[in-house]
Amino acid sequence: MISTTQKRNGIYAAMLGLGLAMAGQGAMAQSASCEYVVSNEWGSGATATVEITNNGTTAVNGWDVSWTYDNNRVTNSWNAQVSGSNPYTATDLGWNGTIQPGQTVEFGMQIDANGGAIERPELSGDVCTGGGSSSSSSSSSSESSSSESSSSSSSDDGATGQQCDWYGTLYPLCDSQDNGWGWEDNQSCIGLTTCSDQPDPYGPVDGGSSSSSSSSSSESSSSSESSSSSESSSSSSSSSSTPDAGGVFRVDETGQITQNGDAFPVQCSAWFGLEGQHEPADAENNADGAPMELYVGNMWWVDSGRTIQQTMDEITAQGINTIRLPIAPQTLDPNDPQGIGDIREGGVLKNHESVRQENARQALEDFIVQADDNGINVIIDIHSCSNYVGWRAGRLDATPPYADAERENYEFKREGYSCGPVDDPNVQVDLYNEELWLEDLREIAGLSEQLGVDNIMAIDIFNEPWDYTWAEWKRLSENAYQAIAEVNDDVLIMVEGIATSTSAGDEVPHGDEDSNPNWGENFFPFADAPLDIPKERLILSPHTYGPSVFVQRQFMDPAQPECEGLEDIEAAEAGCNIVIDPQRLEAGWDEHFGYLRDQGYAMIIGEFGGHRNWPADAPPRHREAWSHVEPGIDMQWQNTLVDYMIEKDIQGCYWSTNPESEDTGGLYEHAYDPVSNESGWGQWEGFEQEKWDMLRRLWGI
Repeated sequence: MISTTQKRNGIYAAMLGLGLAMAGQGAMAQSASCEYVVSNEWGSGATATVEITNNGTTAVNGWDVSWTYDNNRVTNSWNAQVSGSNPYTATDLGWNGTIQPGQTVEFGMQIDANGGAIERPELSGDVCTGGGSSSSSSSSSSESSSSESSSSSSSDDGATGQQCDWYGTLYPLCDSQDNGWGWEDNQSCIGLTTCSDQPDPYGPVDGGSSSSSSSSSSESSSSSESSSSSESSSSSSSSSSTPDAGGVFRVDETGQITQNGDAFPVQCSAWFGLEGQHEPADAENNADGAPMELYVGNMWWVDSGRTIQQTMDEITAQGINTIRLPIAPQTLDPNDPQGIGDIREGGVLKNHESVRQENARQALEDFIVQADDNGINVIIDIHSCSNYVGWRAGRLDATPPYADAERENYEFKREGYSCGPVDDPNVQVDLYNEELWLEDLREIAGLSEQLGVDNIMAIDIFNEPWDYTWAEWKRLSENAYQAIAEVNDDVLIMVEGIATSTSAGDEVPHGDEDSNPNWGENFFPFADAPLDIPKERLILSPHTYGPSVFVQRQFMDPAQPECEGLEDIEAAEAGCNIVIDPQRLEAGWDEHFGYLRDQGYAMIIGEFGGHRNWPADAPPRHREAWSHVEPGIDMQWQNTLVDYMIEKDIQGCYWSTNPESEDTGGLYEHAYDPVSNESGWGQWEGFEQEKWDMLRRLWGI
């Protein structure tokens, strides 16, 4: 498991230092040995690792390993850049390119047997001068011949040549930095305190063994809000599990989600904040920042006494048994500055000190453990490619301009941030791509074992991928399933739909042109190109919203022919009325996703919701633009959707538990009002009872 920062540094190191690494390989004879180890096999496939051990007296700087199969083929890999298509060549990623004397690094891959037996090929390459052998430690066999890397005694803390066993993978230990991730000797490294303070397994902080050595339990370091400390006896989250038929969460033949073989009715809401919030560009502190902090209704400027435990008690009493928890790649990094520290003292966090997190990663882990203690299942959602870019991304490598670049009276456009390369020195790039995304999915899949919990029900692989064609998104989704299955066979994969076109101008079929799907709603192309993901592991997750989020063309009043085809602000300026026509809406939902529920696919509407009294309780720009519309029209839309969900037996996650959403509000009332009470921000009040009554009707309770 590696942090987002380290992954990013590793890629830069691989690009900037490739020439030096290759020169180092050719300039000296490297005394190292390579071993191909089959770790798990299941007939049609396997997982394998290649272990490279430095048997010499000087460091190996940069490595490559090659091999050839007779029938087998590589379908996925991690901790190396694998190229070719039999023969294959794997090269280091920069951060794992240096191997100190006596140390071992490894990379892994998933194998398709391709109609043959599982092979154990010979390895070659400059780094393999000590021989390239193969062995097996497969869980399907009682014999294990995997090599153990040599172990040396630990030298003084922080000594050059030490390594940290970070959840089963060795990383260099920083020489001059005590905690966090650093950059020394042209490579990324991990500080001693950060390494030693991690939950089990700690692993050795020395130059040798890569096996876990800690027997200590992990205690939650969050404060008073944790209902109980959690103990973790999990092993390395980077190890692969053998796919079999008995995972914790599955989908049965009727499309119902099961937990340990029993039907599990998903009664869900979202709880957001860890994916990144947005600070105004003129904010006194952390201007234009993107802090990753859960909204908990207890801010430093007014101590309400509310805790996460109190909220969990309240929502479970109402029927909630599942939380969709959005995160960003940066949430996984415990040292990202946008997840740390009191904003009044140079940090970014605003919650009261009694409920303040240590860092975003710790807050994520503590929330999962606490939810498990409360009998709440969790759906972890990669909500964006960057905490700065937020929900507008649409693709893994999103670049500006974004969809709301021309949006009037809106200050959080984020045009100065990008997830893909841009030729503009004024744009901050948080590099993201398929490789980094798949690594994050594997890391998330390993959390169940790392934290010792069994409540991670599903991984929502990417939020509202509206900027992909179906062919592109289908391929990515199938690769995501493979990456998750390598690590955890007990969780489900949640795949959202796409939209109607991409930013490049590619049109995407969606059925009737008069019915426009929301971002994430469109599964119309699935009919001709189904996902190649086992049905028992798959949840389809459309998103759909009413006028509170976007006024669609299908909401136009048919008595106003001049409004036909108009949407959003253009319709508002034309004085168009909004009419919620169940027959028209249901026909669109049927085309966009409902037909797949009829075919027995598991389906959770990942996001739906809205302001109860819209437009009267909406942001000022909506209040003014739609002042001619009778308040409450969005609740009419919400109830129409719930009627459809009940008819189709579709489950859903309401957006959101907390009331800080500008577009929808939440399941709690909010003291804040953008017109009459700006000082009430972050202060939760009582329940939005009309919303709860609607959800309890959906749940049949």
